[in-house]
Amino acid sequence: MKDHLESSIFGDHEDTVDGVDHLDGSHAPDAHPGATPPLSRREMRERELAERKRGKRRGAKAAAGGAPRGKPSVFRRLVVIVLALAVIGGGVAVAYKALRPVVEGFLESNDYPGPGTGEVRVTIDRGSGGTAIAKTLADEDVVKSSKAFIEAANNDPKSAGIQPGIYTMKKQMKAADALAILVDPKNRLITRVVIPEGLWADEIYAKLSKSSGIPVAQYAAAAKQVDELGLPPSAKGNIEGYLFPASYEFGPTATALDQLKEMVAESTKRLDALGIAPDRMERVVTVASLVEGEAQNETDRSRVARVVENRLAKKMSLGFDSTVNYIFKKRGVPTQQMLESNNPYNTRRFQGLPPGPISNPGESALQAAANPVAGPWLYFVTVNLDTGETKFAATYEEHQRNVAQFQKWCADNKGKC
Repeated sequence: MKDHLESSIFGDHEDTVDGVDHLDGSHAPDAHPGATPPLSRREMRERELAERKRGKRRGAKAAAGGAPRGKPSVFRRLVVIVLALAVIGGGVAVAYKALRPVVEGFLESNDYPGPGTGEVRVTIDRGSGGTAIAKTLADEDVVKSSKAFIEAANNDPKSAGIQPGIYTMKKQMKAADALAILVDPKNRLITRVVIPEGLWADEIYAKLSKSSGIPVAQYAAAAKQVDELGLPPSAKGNIEGYLFPASYEFGPTATALDQLKEMVAESTKRLDALGIAPDRMERVVTVASLVEGEAQNETDRSRVARVVENRLAKKMSLGFDSTVNYIFKKRGVPTQQMLESNNPYNTRRFQGLPPGPISNPGESALQAAANPVAGPWLYFVTVNLDTGETKFAATYEEHQRNVAQFQKWCADNKGKC
């Protein structure tokens, strides 16, 4: 007899035995003679029950010592599930880490809440546009982002009026608050000073000192740093005449030397624009300083320059009161004692130009000295000190009549001459 036992992958089985009755109860037709007699139904049922009991015992042993081949255990299933969750969880963690800055970038404000802390000085350069200003503020951590400042500026028409300069600000300010500081010119940390035409260097030092708080002595000392000032060689180290009269704005860190250098640079720039070569600058500036000291109004400047050139051509002394005043640093009509001074700047006693400029001339005086108008004049005199009226003469006799007119004005205006 052949017995054959087949088991499914889950452990269930059916026993098929040769010679077993068919479903209709008939016997197999191929039973061999002499074979073991077929089992009765009862015996077959008993055998089947016995086999099932043995199968349950094998399942219990497999649970204790390992799952049978072909059938995964609950433990293995749990391990697979745990590993799958770990992989998924790891992916989520990586994704979160990678995407977190992006998500926060969308959600986080690009502006600080303000009001800010500490103090920082920010320099806004001349010609800086909105984008450049925004970058400067962001680089200094005054604002959180350039975008925040640009948005604030776009909403404020006054932002177009931001002036160059140095401003005291805070770190981590709200962009709108930073803008409010920049649009107010009062917040610029600068030294403003206006230098009028015709001042002596000493007078200019006093004005600069009053505005900046730097002692006059420091300006006087800086004026001696010839190699640093940028003077033309023909000036021979003398700064007088090269402190160009203008309106200046100096930053809070500008030293006395920095300020004088800027004024000298402005002067040489104007001379260069007039086509004056460096070797001629000293002469032009000296003549211009005489024009500045003698001419009372704009129309007289070029004629005074012509008088200077005509007298020099005839080898006549200039005889200017302004040069005598420069010696004594006093303004007004010189006294007789002053006029008798033996100083080479006294053009009443010494022929030719004075040793150097006697003041710091402005643009129109420089132009007059560079290109004096044509004319025969050798003399001039101011006949009215209130109005500045000046009369020019080509002859000494004519000049004397003009002088008499001046003397009469002095007699009629006691204390003004």
